[in-house]
Amino acid sequence: MWIKACIISFIITVILEPVLIPFLRKLKFGQTILEDGPTWHEKKQGTPTMGGIAFILATVIAGLIFTKDVKTGGILLCGVLFGLIGFVDDYIKVVKKQNKGFSASQKFSAQIIVSFAYAMFLYCNFDNAQVAIPFMDVNLDLGIFYVPFVMLVLLATSNSANLTDGIDGLAASVGSIISLFFAVACSIIAGNAGGGVIAGALAGGLLGFLIFNAYPAKVFMGDTGSLFIGGLISAVAISAGLEFFLIISAFVFLFEALSVIIQVAVFKRTKKRVFKMAPVHHHFEMCGWKETKVVTVFCLITLALCTVSYFAL
Repeated sequence: MWIKACIISFIITVILEPVLIPFLRKLKFGQTILEDGPTWHEKKQGTPTMGGIAFILATVIAGLIFTKDVKTGGILLCGVLFGLIGFVDDYIKVVKKQNKGFSASQKFSAQIIVSFAYAMFLYCNFDNAQVAIPFMDVNLDLGIFYVPFVMLVLLATSNSANLTDGIDGLAASVGSIISLFFAVACSIIAGNAGGGVIAGALAGGLLGFLIFNAYPAKVFMGDTGSLFIGGLISAVAISAGLEFFLIISAFVFLFEALSVIIQVAVFKRTKKRVFKMAPVHHHFEMCGWKETKVVTVFCLITLALCTVSYFAL
């Protein structure tokens, strides 16, 4: 079933994106490049952003075609709400023509509300307080601590995916591999067919989006797309009790966030930098790697980690 959802989502995205890109250009919804980013990224100034709208619509349509149960609806709604937070953030950016949208506190507060709502939805309606432990045939019952745990997973993954979206094709390609892993894991092993369909639909949408987002990108997904990716992938993993497998398979996402945390913490303490620039994909760019090399290496790492995750089930 997830394969059909993947194909349909791919087709819808490929149809929608060529219509969306000129529309975004007409509205002058162009990306503003951060002044403290790599100087060679300045040429990307004005590239249409918020292109993630296409694969969000494709994922929702394909997902609803094949599954309509309440739990799956909760997964989709969680992802869409994270995407909506990103949409508002992007809209503020493009209207004000600056790379500052929501304040950090506003954005984080909105994410906390969505995360809490999804955690309570699962805990109250499905008695969903158990998580699987990798490499062990054991489920850990977290009890009431399940709610803050789920919130942490959602917040960490969504913001990590957001930070990963810094060079052409990176978040979409890494996200598609992780989504494919969870499509297989949920559909075949975890017994969560609905989650598998949603993950497959996301994978198809991202693969379709890559046609337009691979280097040199014709469109960016914006926070609209990246927060949706992180929110939806983590919602799928949580619904199947595979949160710890997310740490392995989505390690590239998480390390992007960790690189920023490490950079800031060390610099505040020592006034020295661990990385030439954070997030870490910019570090490798500063080391002379081309964007395509960074994307290829990060994808291969993700593929290897998803393979490890598969055998850890």
